[in-house]
Amino acid sequence: MPQPFSAVLLAGGKSTRMGRDKAGLIIDGQPLWQRQLATLGATDPAELFISGKPGGPYAEAGVPIVIDAQPGLGPLAGLAAALHHARHESLVVLAIDLPAMTAVFLSALQRIATAAGRGVVPKSEEWFEPLAAIYPRRCLPLVEECLRGEDHSLQHFVRLAVQEGHLAVFQITQENGSLFQNLNQPSDCESTDR
Repeated sequence: MPQPFSAVLLAGGKSTRMGRDKAGLIIDGQPLWQRQLATLGATDPAELFISGKPGGPYAEAGVPIVIDAQPGLGPLAGLAAALHHARHESLVVLAIDLPAMTAVFLSALQRIATAAGRGVVPKSEEWFEPLAAIYPRRCLPLVEECLRGEDHSLQHFVRLAVQEGHLAVFQITQENGSLFQNLNQPSDCESTDR
């Protein structure tokens, strides 16, 4: 029997380069937040929520919205808030700006995490992809330690979490690399609007 898990949509970014809230972007005829929430929902989580601003475009989504305890510290603070809120040991995380990500891929990561007894983070040749990953709640103290430090990057946290055995690494292949294309600026949307 599969272990129940929590799932969170990280949607609290400032969207500085995009110039407007990414959550409200229209991709394939629907707001990006709806698309991403549907992707997470299709993984069949026992609990689904959003980490973001209370007044975001998703305010009427019908799922809990968790705000950062330490605003302005980036996605690491969103991860901390999500791990605090999660009721289950395993947390599936998806960023608002990864519209090509699929429930099939996230479900596969969740199965790997269950079998490994720890979280799983995808990694390309150059860097980790920590915004479509599985995190165990037990790594929360390490997240909080990183938030107290000077380097609040997810890359720094993930390196430590891998070293400490909280996370296994899933090597991204050529076949699934396109799932990690993200939306950072208006020109990134041109290839996704159809």
